[in-house]
Amino acid sequence: MTDPIADLLTRIRNAIMAGHKVVEAPASNLKKEIARILFEKGYILSYKVVEGDNPQGILKIALKYNPRSKQPAIKKIERASRPGLRKYTGADDLPRVLNGLGIAIISTSRGLMTDKEARNEKVGGEVLCYVY
Repeated sequence: MTDPIADLLTRIRNAIMAGHKVVEAPASNLKKEIARILFEKGYILSYKVVEGDNPQGILKIALKYNPRSKQPAIKKIERASRPGLRKYTGADDLPRVLNGLGIAIISTSRGLMTDKEARNEKVGGEVLCYVY
């Protein structure tokens, strides 16, 4: 696996299309931070790290669906920067996803944060993914 972030996003996307309640992925600090941001912004129900075979453990993410319409909270989740073509942006040029309705997860020198938080703190960085 050359791109663990893309692997996590693909697992989430596939689980949503299949209607699964929980998705599992090998854990890492970066993936835990992505799950934390998704949880804080209300895109997933919960997440936890379970000790497994590998040293980092397994990240379990409980996906969120509308109780009546059964529509997923995540409509689209896509990778922006990738190993072959990194996308960096300054504090002034941070992307707005769906005119502010979605989020972009940015890897900054102060850790992972959303585009709104990075705009408030006036820091730029690598645009990891878009979620809406």
